[in-house]
Amino acid sequence: MKGFIKKNEIWVFLALGPIINAFFVYARYRGLVPQPLYNTGRFCVLLLFLICLVLYTRGVKGVIDIFRPMLNWKVSPKWYLFSFVFAFTVGLFTLSLKGICSGNEYTTFLKPDFTVFGLRSVLALFVWAFLGEVVWVSYCIRELSKITKPFYASQIVGLVWTLWWIPIILLGEGVLPGIPIVSLGIFMLGIAGMCTVVYGNSKSGICVLILQFMVNITLNALSLSPSTGGVPTFTGYAIVYFLTMLVFMYFMNPIKKINQYKIPTN
Repeated sequence: MKGFIKKNEIWVFLALGPIINAFFVYARYRGLVPQPLYNTGRFCVLLLFLICLVLYTRGVKGVIDIFRPMLNWKVSPKWYLFSFVFAFTVGLFTLSLKGICSGNEYTTFLKPDFTVFGLRSVLALFVWAFLGEVVWVSYCIRELSKITKPFYASQIVGLVWTLWWIPIILLGEGVLPGIPIVSLGIFMLGIAGMCTVVYGNSKSGICVLILQFMVNITLNALSLSPSTGGVPTFTGYAIVYFLTMLVFMYFMNPIKKINQYKIPTN
């Protein structure tokens, strides 16, 4: 059994990860998990399962390897800047298109609202982005890229990532309200792809963390979520994000770079 799991480690994780999450969400639905524990616990349960699986197949060194990209901070400043502004720029572009298509003055949509953030919510978004980066990028995309092209790896991860979110959406707790599953799927494919582009070119989990953190910030600060901008706006953002990812994936293809990761020694 261990030989089978070790040989198919990544597929075992991708298959069981969403299932374990579904049981955890169901426990919340039944009132067995308090809300504060549920909000961050769903991410922690996924990471804990990954650690246990890798510890079983590869030992402590394998677990350490999962977190290695988070140690690589000596990268070009342009990647920090890119990761910081990308999601927000795509959001502003989407809202500009909304204004043009609706015939309204497009600047009326370009009003970020950062007052929605308190220290606690910002920390929560940061922790969620960190846990997601470790699981879906530092582990899943890196492992899948060893057996397939990074683009395909990213899309497989995006699909499984969507499956992981579906029970949470159905419960309607701990997620932006009113998100259509199909639109979320498009968005997650785009997110996974951009994470792959940034990681493949920077080799830094920190840059991916910033990218993901800013996605969370953008969805809440701009009128892009279904509850603030409407379902069509969120769907439009998802499509624009996905199409933009395809452009960057084409021109900055990480196919020859993503498995050349090495932590600087000085």
